[in-house]
Amino acid sequence: MKHLPVLLVLGFALSLCNLTNKLKPSSNSGGSGKGDSDIQAERATPTEAQTAALADGQTVKWDRQGMSWTVPPKWTETENESKMLTWRSPGGSEAANLIVSISPMDESFPADMSIKAYYDGAKTRAKNGEVDEVKWLEIDGLKGVEFREINPEKADDFRRLQWMAYRKYNGQLQFVNVMLSSNGTGFIQHQNELYGVLYSTKLVH
Repeated sequence: MKHLPVLLVLGFALSLCNLTNKLKPSSNSGGSGKGDSDIQAERATPTEAQTAALADGQTVKWDRQGMSWTVPPKWTETENESKMLTWRSPGGSEAANLIVSISPMDESFPADMSIKAYYDGAKTRAKNGEVDEVKWLEIDGLKGVEFREINPEKADDFRRLQWMAYRKYNGQLQFVNVMLSSNGTGFIQHQNELYGVLYSTKLVH
């Protein structure tokens, strides 16, 4: 079961490659990674229940990528690589997962166009009944797209809460993908924790 988070990221990476090919510019038109000024994004503000879910929590630092989170006290690290970090709660398939991946992009990549395409894609998924929450969300001053998948028909299928954004870090344009997941049953049990962890994200940009 420990490989399920990695499989989720690999599946998402394939979809990212497809989008990247579609958005390759014919000239240098790289985005700033901070979004256009016309995007009105909601600021990540946890509810009392989401804050309480992280009480006595621990700080997770991913120094190589200048990022950090607060997670519940019993969560443990399962992977810490240069471009991927994973933590999870105790439990089996109903455990909660924090899966973070970084994808370096070429400086000419049109980040602003790409993030809008992700937003439009999530809105389409919502119309198709696959997603029940889509919004522009600003976390630690960085605007991105947040979406939540619907509760799966099978309780043991995975459900994701995801936030995606572009940033400049150490002179490099990066795609940041923060995913919180569990199976259908576990997602409901851990929902306040999942949102709390997402909203606690701190990142250099």
